Amino acid sequence: MDGTLVDTEPYWMASEVELVGSFGGRWTHDDGLALVGLGLWNSAEILKSRGVDLPPDEIVQWLTNRVQQKLDEEGVPWRPGARELLAELRERGIPTALVTMSVRRMAEQIVAHIPFDAFDVIVGGDEVTEAKPHPEPYLRAAELLGVDASDAVAIEDSIVGLASAVASGATSIGVPHIVPIPESEDHTLWTSLDGKTADDIIALATSKASLR
Repeated sequence: MDGTLVDTEPYWMASEVELVGSFGGRWTHDDGLALVGLGLWNSAEILKSRGVDLPPDEIVQWLTNRVQQKLDEEGVPWRPGARELLAELRERGIPTALVTMSVRRMAEQIVAHIPFDAFDVIVGGDEVTEAKPHPEPYLRAAELLGVDASDAVAIEDSIVGLASAVASGATSIGVPHIVPIPESEDHTLWTSLDGKTADDIIALATSKASLR
């Protein structure tokens, strides 16, 4: 979701700076980059190590509340082509899942801004035992959709998220945004979702299936 469907990473980074600063610390842009794609509770432990004197659950709640406030005040910044591709997939009757390390209430807030029935399933970071890069989030989404993960296609913007998708067995597409993603035989890189279609997704999945 964050960085793939919507460009909320700047909201998260600004909130991290604010939180660390409230405890007298300093949080840089590079520090923020290191958290991109991580589970929120993993991020909370890192923030604690940088002087944020709160329990992990409170850190997660504070950050989520702050980002949700920014979404309400500043709007939902969509990534290029993401809504259009999602709409076409839905028109073609292709099942979709939103797999995010943000908590479910934030995911539901984002989904509520989409002017069509966008997802059959949401898997939030507070609904899994193991966060990305573990495959559990994607395996859980596949289970809820009633499909095999190896028959699914996952789109990710971070190295951590992409590792989770690849480990699940899904055909995996990396669309770099805040952080670069290296080339690999394990995934396909697209520079943007702008102009991409359902046929592009189907062609890639078919190609991968033929190699099994």
